[in-house]
Amino acid sequence: MGVLGLIFILVVAYSLSLNRREIRLRLVVWGLGLQFLLAFLVLKTPFGKIFHVVGQIINRSMIYAEQGSVFVFGDLAKLDGPAGSIFAFQVLPLILFVSALFAVLYHLRFMQLVVKGIAVVMQRLMGTSGAESLNVAANIFMGQSEAPLTIRPYLARLTRSELMTVMTGGMATISGALLVAYVRIGGVPAEHLVTAVVMTAPACILLAKMIVPEIETPETLGCVPKNDDQEDVNVVDAVARGTSEGLYLALNVGAMLIAFVGLIALSNGLLSWITELPGFDFVPSSLEHFFGMLFSPAAWLLGVPWKDASTVGNLLGTRMVLNEFVAYAQLGSIRETLDPKSVLIASYALCGFANFGSVGIQVGGIGSLIPERRHELAKLGFRAMLAGTMANFMTACIAGLIIR
Repeated sequence: MGVLGLIFILVVAYSLSLNRREIRLRLVVWGLGLQFLLAFLVLKTPFGKIFHVVGQIINRSMIYAEQGSVFVFGDLAKLDGPAGSIFAFQVLPLILFVSALFAVLYHLRFMQLVVKGIAVVMQRLMGTSGAESLNVAANIFMGQSEAPLTIRPYLARLTRSELMTVMTGGMATISGALLVAYVRIGGVPAEHLVTAVVMTAPACILLAKMIVPEIETPETLGCVPKNDDQEDVNVVDAVARGTSEGLYLALNVGAMLIAFVGLIALSNGLLSWITELPGFDFVPSSLEHFFGMLFSPAAWLLGVPWKDASTVGNLLGTRMVLNEFVAYAQLGSIRETLDPKSVLIASYALCGFANFGSVGIQVGGIGSLIPERRHELAKLGFRAMLAGTMANFMTACIAGLIIR
């Protein structure tokens, strides 16, 4: 079914295009080609050992982070401790540790080299501008609010199509700090999430350019601009800044989960009460049931076996309406009941920020950098969310086709 899913995604993107005549065949071919090439190299050749090593590094980083957590929280922070699984003490501290680690890697200029290398490849093969390529590459490691800072001098002068690509890149990827947390709560192998994020990059550009084709001449066409982000004074300063940013993120994640999970329980209680009323037995008994019915065809088109389509469909709907953190938490609790292929496809499909809340985050975040284009950001917001969702689905389709 994965092939049908790919065809359906491309048809939807074409039908939503604002200017179908300007869709460039080169971009479509290389967008799909890069995804299949990356999937084949990573999942079927010795080259994939690199991602396996990255996965092992991520797993080791969780062990190192746990040592810091245990020093502060004691046995509460141990996964195999007497207190059992406690999210606040075993997952949220990971975000602090990884945020500090990435700050150090950026201070040492290592991440800049990796990001620019990826940007150059996409820019040359897909014919995109340097600014949008650099931003999408940065999104592989940074969040949707931080990545646009890598091209801040150019933001105000981006074309409408470039702006759509920037927003789609933020919707379809996740930050490095959160990736480690998803590995723990979702029980997904780290190398698969790393692969998903990298594979999604060309899909972002492909779908953004199909929906809002380029009809202007970008300022950075043919070159990748230098990333002139602010440098920390030294490694200690980088660690301090990264930890502070990680703390802010961890507190937001914890608060968000408390609110959303509670609201889900409230909604399920109301739906359950409604179904008990005379004549309302047709109403779904829970949000899980509703999302399962609504998104099960999409899950099936991605390649999920029909017996698991309703369950995975619920996860897809939860990611879009709520967020990916809640969806991965649900996946972690039910993964043993699903077919391994269903778990794999769901892991790839959920790997992005595309949800209704992210529309507000981007309009507010990017809009604060370019307030004169806030209305344009708002108009593109839901298109970018849909493009980001389809980019994740496209990656899941291809992964499902390659891994059998």
